[in-house]
Amino acid sequence: MNNLFKNINLGSLIKQRVDETQTEMSRICNFFKCTEDEIENMYLQENLTTNTVLKWSKLLEYDFFRLYSQHLILYSPPSATVKNKQSSLPHFRKSIYTAEIIDFIVEMVDTGEKSRTQIMKEYNIPKTTLYKWMEKYRK
Repeated sequence: MNNLFKNINLGSLIKQRVDETQTEMSRICNFFKCTEDEIENMYLQENLTTNTVLKWSKLLEYDFFRLYSQHLILYSPPSATVKNKQSSLPHFRKSIYTAEIIDFIVEMVDTGEKSRTQIMKEYNIPKTTLYKWMEKYRK
C-alpha cells in the first residue's frame, strides 16, 4: 500500500476493482460501447483520459481520481505561489488528510520505513499532528 500513491498504474487498479466487484465484461462493454479487446487494452494502460477515468469511477463506484489527490498531498512540494495572487480556479487546502493518508503515514512509522522526523520534514506534517495520529490511529 505504501507505493500505491507514489506510482499509480491506473489500468491495473481498474482491473483489480473489476475483479473485486465481479463486474461482468458484457456490462462493461455495453457501458463503454466498445469491445472486450478495447477493455483489456485499458487494463494495460498506466494512464487514461479523464473522461474514461470518470466513466470507470461511475461504473465501479470508486473514486479513482482520489488516488491522484492523495499523491499530490504526499508527494508534491510545498506551494511556491504568491499568497496574494488570486485565481478563478477553486482553491483546495492541502492540509486536509483522509483516513487512508493517515493510515499510510502511521504505517510508515510503525514499520520503520521512515522516522517521525523524516515524515515531518518530507510531508510537512506538524509534530503535534503526527503524534496525535500515532496515539489515535496506531493499530
